Formats: sequence, C-alpha cells, structure tokens
Amino acid sequence: MASRQITNTILMIRPVQFRMNEETAVNNYFQEDISLKNDEINTKAQQEFDDFVAKLRAVGVNVIVENDDIKGNTPDSVFPNNWVSFHESGNVALYPMFAENRRRERREEVLTRLESEGFTINNIVDYTEAEDEDVFLEGTGSILMDRQNERAYCALSARADESLFIEFCEDFEYTPVVFTANQTVDGKRLPIYHTNVMMCLAEEFCVICLDTIDDKKERKNVLKHLKETGKQVISITEEQMHHFAGNMLQVLGADDKKYLVMSADAHQSLTKDQVNKIEKHCEILSSDLSTIETCGGGSARCMMAEVFLPKEE
Repeated sequence: MASRQITNTILMIRPVQFRMNEETAVNNYFQEDISLKNDEINTKAQQEFDDFVAKLRAVGVNVIVENDDIKGNTPDSVFPNNWVSFHESGNVALYPMFAENRRRERREEVLTRLESEGFTINNIVDYTEAEDEDVFLEGTGSILMDRQNERAYCALSARADESLFIEFCEDFEYTPVVFTANQTVDGKRLPIYHTNVMMCLAEEFCVICLDTIDDKKERKNVLKHLKETGKQVISITEEQMHHFAGNMLQVLGADDKKYLVMSADAHQSLTKDQVNKIEKHCEILSSDLSTIETCGGGSARCMMAEVFLPKEE
C-alpha cells in the first residue's frame, strides 16, 4: 500500500512565551524585530494561533492542540515541525536543533498526548545526539518528504547537514534529493535556513522558488525528480517567498477534501494565475499570522506537525 502524502490530523503547540528568538535570528533572515513588548507579542501570537486552529477545525481538520510549558522558556515552540516527525510505520523521529533554547521544545508529554488520543508509537528514532557534534537537521523544516514516491528533498544549510540527511533517508527508506537554496541578504547570497520556506510538496503539485537554487545542475535535478513523480511545478518568486508563499501545507478536511494551508500574507502575494493553478487541485485556506511570521520567521507550515501514526482500531 502506498503511503499517504497528506493527513487530516495535525499537532499544534499553543505558545505561552512567544517572542523573537535571539538564538535563531543569526541565520533566519526572515525574522524581524518589532517594537512591541514581549507580553504583547505573545498575546497577539496566541490570538493568531487560536484563529488559525478555529479555521482548520471549521473545515474538519483534526487539530490536536498541546499547550507549551512556560518553564521551558521556549519562544519558538509554536513551530513543532522542526523537532519531530510522525510516520505511518508508527515511528517517530526526533531531530537535532540549531538553537539551544529550541532543544527544550522536545517534550515527552507531547508524545504521551498523541498516545492518549489513540495513536500508536512503535519506535523512536532519535537523531538528537548529533547536537553534541554541532550537526543539525531540523525535521520537516529541513526535509520535505514525498511519502508516496519515497523521495526526500533537502536544501543544505547550517540547520540541515547532508550526512545526517542521508542517514535519515536510509533509516526511513527515502531517495535523497540534495541541493542548496540561497537568498540575497545585504547583497550576498546566503543559504535559506529551512527547505520548507522555499518549497511546498503537495499530492499533485509542488510550489517552489526555483530562483533560490543558484546551481543549474541542482535545479535541473530537483525538477527531474518532481517531473518523474508527476508533480505540477508552480513557481514563485523570491519576493513571494519572503511573504512565506513557499511555507504552505496540504491537509485533509472533512470528507477527505483537500486544502492548501497558508498565511494571509502568502495568499495575498500570489498571482491570479498561481491561485488558479493551486485551486485546480484543492481549496486555499489562509489565516493572518503576521506577528508569528515577523517575530518567528516561520509561517503556517512550520506551525503544523502532521500526524501519520497508525490509530488503534
């Protein structure tokens, strides 16, 4: 049986101390300072989070919300997809994180919560020891899995180590597709911190900022894999990527209806033609995430950890 590419169950972590994370700002060029006090920022982020969850639930997505633990002092906990991924085999992967304060986001009670919701965890594949060697691979931020076609895409950066990515692909039986994606920062081409801000892999299509892949051979290779797997390629510009138009996730709602989930900013940045191409495959669902995007440097995709675990009958 082929694996599913999309799921109707999403894990989300409600923030309690959201703010701009000074430890991640060193290489996440999507983060910006805003002149609000941290308490106000957190209140706004919670409001955006709650509205987003309500929109997902309204179309029938099963959203499991776990509250962050205030003791952890984890400003980025709203982005759980970086520390964990859940697989149909019942395996759970735990990932090594670049920022030390993000490592505290990995909490056993989150896994316990999923088990209490009836999901089966058979095995934990733990890559976190790599942190001792300063080697990182930040979950589905770094790795885009084409679960149906057993391929995984990864843009290398300080947060995505090639050898660890290859090891992950061997463990989970994916063919690795490796490349480098850059953005222009102060006139220099620098690596984009996560693959999932320049690329989104849906069931029948891929939204991708090809302009970030400077190496022509690498770009050709990525396109070859997308074409071989029958994905329609929907290109976005670097400007649109900065509005988080690459940071989207396809999910299932009620009656297995498909939705491409993104922020309001991402949605507004798309052209009519791009919207039409997406809407041939699924509906768009968007929500205002401006505080989370500006301070956190991540968007809708980063906030959702997809749950593919088997459920007890």
